[in-house]
Amino acid sequence: MFALRGAYAPIPTPFWNDEIAYPQLKANLEKWAASRLEGLVVCGSNGEFPLLDEQEKTELFMFVRKNFPANRPVIAGTGCESLRTTIRLTKLAAEAGIDAALVVTPWYYKGSMKDDSLKAYYSELADLSPIPIILYNMPRNTGVEMNAAVISELSQHPNIIGIKDSSGNIVQIADILNKAATDFAVFAGSGSFLYSSLVLGATGATMAVANVVPDLCAEIIHLYREGQYQAAKKLQMDILDINAAVTSKWGIAGLKAALDMLGYYGGPLRKPLRPLNVEAKQQIKYLLEKIGVI
Repeated sequence: MFALRGAYAPIPTPFWNDEIAYPQLKANLEKWAASRLEGLVVCGSNGEFPLLDEQEKTELFMFVRKNFPANRPVIAGTGCESLRTTIRLTKLAAEAGIDAALVVTPWYYKGSMKDDSLKAYYSELADLSPIPIILYNMPRNTGVEMNAAVISELSQHPNIIGIKDSSGNIVQIADILNKAATDFAVFAGSGSFLYSSLVLGATGATMAVANVVPDLCAEIIHLYREGQYQAAKKLQMDILDINAAVTSKWGIAGLKAALDMLGYYGGPLRKPLRPLNVEAKQQIKYLLEKIGVI
């Protein structure tokens, strides 16, 4: 069974003239492959997945899997509004060689996404999926919150192996770890609460900032596992500002701007998302200089 642990980068989707820029993506993948990342997530929130059609997603699954080392995992975001579509896309991800599916909660009919609806959605998906399922709790974007009771119940399913929790609710993360199945992996969904999640028992994280400072993110986890808690905590503090810059403050626009500054290809966003202004870019450059990566 696929084990969910370590530092993962949810990679952005590069565009040129509003089409996916595959040569630039390949160059980015080579750089991430040279880092200490455990693996990658394709078509996650930072991959602008709601702005991609099914064919684009499927092609991305195949391309990333083909161009990233075979011995390192690739997870794909396959969550869609209908169970039918999610099952189809998850099966396509499996055919592309993807190791596990990251599945966000359906969100459009959020008033109907009660506990029973979510449990049925994920249970039926896990029953039919040829690859392991990772729950994805992202209330900031979806407006739907999966509570610890639902997550703990779903953790008993043999094909649901973990959760990426991006809520930032450390109390809920503790509650999940306390009540879920012993082999159920909990991943922090942001670099801002990586250390605190590790303390509680999380096995790693999928975090936007890992695209920008992959080795620093991997080092926090390594130091913690080695019992070097003060050193791990210092690195956690060091990445807080740049983490905020590429997540809550400027989002994907900030992430892509930072990548451009670091020799990766960030490039434009797909509309209706907008690029950063000059002043914001200058602030990001300052933060990257402050932690010594440029």
